Amino acid sequence: MNESEFNRLAGQGYNRIPVVLETFADLDTPLSIYLKLSHEPYTYLLESVQGGERFGRYSFIGLASPTRIAAYGRDVLVLNGNRIAERREDCDPLAFVAEFMGRFRVATREGLPRFCGGLVGYFGYDTVRNIEPRLAGAAKADDLGTPDILLLLSEEIAIVDNLSGKLTLVVYAEPGVPGAWQKARSRLAALVERLRAPVEIPTETPCAGVAAESGFGEEAFKRAVARARQYIVDGDIMQV
Repeated sequence: MNESEFNRLAGQGYNRIPVVLETFADLDTPLSIYLKLSHEPYTYLLESVQGGERFGRYSFIGLASPTRIAAYGRDVLVLNGNRIAERREDCDPLAFVAEFMGRFRVATREGLPRFCGGLVGYFGYDTVRNIEPRLAGAAKADDLGTPDILLLLSEEIAIVDNLSGKLTLVVYAEPGVPGAWQKARSRLAALVERLRAPVEIPTETPCAGVAAESGFGEEAFKRAVARARQYIVDGDIMQV
């Protein structure tokens, strides 16, 4: 893609356009690429299975994502770094995620794998309360304070093709930002420079021992197991 093609796509109304650079990863592994490009919070390495009957072709390394969605019960935050960019209270978080995705009109790029960026994260167990009507009013106490849903907006990604040894760097440019094309190209060049540097192996220090604590209790656990077994006998249980 050249700048003229980029401008043509921008003129068609796309608000995210992938700018791509291809190279080879002969001297790197997905883990070393992660350590060079993404060894910080709000990043990820999605590694396909190795061995067995199937060999995963692609490995995906997501670079640091400043924008993320965090849902706590029915309250949703869109965060940009540590700043709250948007807040929704008492809403359906799944409907909000669908609405958020609808804000983006993304140009496709021939040759990229089916996954090449977007929302990446998890939907926690308690998300079922937004799906199963019988559980809607049965929210449990939040002992951990972790989001029920946490999704990163992944707009910078490295893709390793384990079959060909090719490494593809993708940066999504926002045409409405002045100099978007040049900024994306400069960012790709900077990532290549980081790949050429030696990998820094992080030092690990032993963690102090922590005494385990149960928030449930042995007797309550035994009663719950007995109740679940009875549900199984009655044929009235789906997941436990």
